[in-house]
Amino acid sequence: MSAKQNILAKLRNSLTGTTPVADNFDEALVTEPYTYTAEQRIPQLRKLMEAVHTEIHLTSGEGWPELLAHLLRERQLPSLLIAPTTPHGQRITQHWANHPDLPTLKAYDRPVDEWKAELFNDTPASLTTTLGAIAATGSLILWPTREEPRLMSLVPPVHFALLKASEIRDNFYQVQCEFNWAQGMPTNALLVSGPSKTADIEQVLAYGAHGPKDLVVLILEDQ
Repeated sequence: MSAKQNILAKLRNSLTGTTPVADNFDEALVTEPYTYTAEQRIPQLRKLMEAVHTEIHLTSGEGWPELLAHLLRERQLPSLLIAPTTPHGQRITQHWANHPDLPTLKAYDRPVDEWKAELFNDTPASLTTTLGAIAATGSLILWPTREEPRLMSLVPPVHFALLKASEIRDNFYQVQCEFNWAQGMPTNALLVSGPSKTADIEQVLAYGAHGPKDLVVLILEDQ
């Protein structure tokens, strides 16, 4: 018997003869105070995320590539890391093809060991999508995939994130129910509210210590 199995067996045995406590969970306690109308979700999310130094821009499904290009130029960023096989990666590639003066596109299309030095030292910005957001907590939901690994949102100093307005949920409980997490938690779902920060050293708040220094969210409003 492994150590894990041994521990679990002891826990189960310790419950012998006990009476289970009735589950009196009240769903309203975690939903009703954190429920919003369609008109309230974006302002609520924006208020909370901007309070922790997240930059938010409202745009459209048609106009976001042009806005992204403008933001890259404004920051004088020389390149952008994308996932080229994703729909938004393909969209960016098409837009860039018509504007050769834009910053260089880098594709995350190989194992990290083959270009670790370039990724960590010479990749100033990245673009990823999101699974949605939570208005009540002001959080993005990131769900890394093989095409769009976790390092894309963790390593570059500037992280651009695409968020569809229609995918902003009211509260975390709603997200758990919608994706049926009770039947199996995702292996790597992330809730991100702002750029990386720490105050470990002399209690001085510093950004970018453990991840991106800047988080820029492009909210694609419904047409």
